Amino acid sequence: MKQIDQMRRRAARYFDVEAVTIAPTTGVFSLSFDDIPETAWTEAGPILAEHDIKATYYVCGGLEGGWNMERPQFRTEHLQALHAAGHEVGCHTYGHTSVLRMDAAALKLSLDANAAWVAERLNGYRMTTFAYPFGDATLGAKRVVRERFDLGRGVRDGVNVGREDRGLIKSIGLESRRLPHYDLDALMAQTAGSGGWLTAYAHDVSDSPTDYGCTPNDLDRVIRAAKAAGLTVLPIGAAWSQVRG
Repeated sequence: MKQIDQMRRRAARYFDVEAVTIAPTTGVFSLSFDDIPETAWTEAGPILAEHDIKATYYVCGGLEGGWNMERPQFRTEHLQALHAAGHEVGCHTYGHTSVLRMDAAALKLSLDANAAWVAERLNGYRMTTFAYPFGDATLGAKRVVRERFDLGRGVRDGVNVGREDRGLIKSIGLESRRLPHYDLDALMAQTAGSGGWLTAYAHDVSDSPTDYGCTPNDLDRVIRAAKAAGLTVLPIGAAWSQVRG
């Protein structure tokens, strides 16, 4: 099963590419939070406000009020507060299920459930961007995502520039297990110099993060690096309208 899953992920990366040209007038950086652990708002929200920037929060309605990766997840009041503050709400699958475990029909049902759940709590709000739970993508899922959303964001490292796949946009992980291996200043400079779009995803934010989370200082450092490089900082949906050449 593991080998089959790896083959499906590779196929999604290299085949059925719907190419778009990424060529903003100036480099752009977009920050996102997946699943929305409680601290992605209670700890990260004040940091974003201090820097006067907006991010994208990818929500799974089925995680509301529960636990994931041994961390409490968001509550409805958190979702409503971050939306009211001007942050983008994007779509994960409803139950945080990998698309590797769903066929097209099941994925559509999950997306329908998530859309209805969010619209009910955010006065009819419609999500326009998608992020794949666990970064898993398949050819079938990409087709469903392209039909319903402006883009699908994956977890493959790299700066988006030139010809990119609308269904599987690259993104770096702001994770305690991965951050030490990035040269953030160089990445930001590369984005600025190439006229590209760098997206990043995070999860929990605390002084003792999970392997998938980061510290408040990490988050602050990333934002400061983006600003120092002269990048425009926008949520993923807002950036999408500006980065296409």
